[in-house]
Amino acid sequence: MGKDTQVSIAIIGTGGVGRCFLQQCSQILPQYSNVSLVFLSRSNRSLRVPTWNHALSLDTWEKDLAASTEPALSPQELLAWFATTKNEIILVDNTSSPDIAAFYPKFLGDKITVVTPNKKAFSSDLDLWIKIVGNAYPNNPDGGFLYHEASVGAGLPIISTLKDLLETGDEVQKIEGVFSGTMSFLFNNFAPVGGKGGKWSDEVTKAKNAGYTEPDPRDDLNGVDVARKLVILARMVGLQIESTSAFPVQSLIPTQLESCSSGNEFIEKLPAFDDEMEKVKTKAEEKGKVVRFVGSIDVASKAVEVGLKEFDKGHAIAGLKGSDNIISFYTKRYGSNPLIVQGAGAGGEVTAMGVSADLIKAIKDVRGWK
Repeated sequence: MGKDTQVSIAIIGTGGVGRCFLQQCSQILPQYSNVSLVFLSRSNRSLRVPTWNHALSLDTWEKDLAASTEPALSPQELLAWFATTKNEIILVDNTSSPDIAAFYPKFLGDKITVVTPNKKAFSSDLDLWIKIVGNAYPNNPDGGFLYHEASVGAGLPIISTLKDLLETGDEVQKIEGVFSGTMSFLFNNFAPVGGKGGKWSDEVTKAKNAGYTEPDPRDDLNGVDVARKLVILARMVGLQIESTSAFPVQSLIPTQLESCSSGNEFIEKLPAFDDEMEKVKTKAEEKGKVVRFVGSIDVASKAVEVGLKEFDKGHAIAGLKGSDNIISFYTKRYGSNPLIVQGAGAGGEVTAMGVSADLIKAIKDVRGWK
């Protein structure tokens, strides 16, 4: 293997992160010889090369995909097509589809490398996690490589940092941090270190209007997104976490608003519950602290939890700005001063960067296949 290895890239998902990723690919892929884009797919249609020695255009992909009359391929159909070439295949899944994720073990088992930001693949069923990891190289010497950096930290090197710690023999004792750019933005503005801050409902509305939340903010406020990231990291350090329901996850959705028919209705009714969050903020302020929404993993006690926690104003987590994430790794080597990774943890461009960085690693790895 080497630079002469033919590498074919197939991409599922072209909206949001996928679009940003393809823009970055137009700058990255020309740097590599014998690497070509051969397949693109979105929910209702797909585009693929007529023969394996052709390549799709990264300049006109959007127009070409829109003009295609070929339906999207099922994972089974895609796997069958991949079997018709001897090229090295890298599958990039930019979706959050559980159906595609469920097929990762078969892709990997057929020596197809998988690159993805899809959290559901690694945080849902424990059996699926075991099959994915078990079918990937090096656990399966004949399996495909697996990269999912962006499933936890978007563009931040969270997974690679944890892997480095574990593979060099360090003992990870605790992981704690702010894992949600949405929650970071909300609490940095609602309960800033300098005091005051806006009303809770105003800050949620502001975050929604700025694009920091999902269309329905409850999808962020329920804590499940953070819980999924915790499940992934906990499994990496050896904890057999069954699912996000296996540990405490605090929801910031008032019980009375869980049944709202839409995100807009939720926003309209949220001001009636501002006093509840104001009490949480005031309680922390009276102790000279601020409240933040964090996730933590205590490895020794096997305790995982997601929710509100008070921090001294001088703590690194308290001092975050904007929508930054921060993850602290407490290990035997680092002692009481944790290894900290901090920066933008959300957004299409930075998430796509995490996927793009994984793609570069994948290209290099499949070319050096042993």
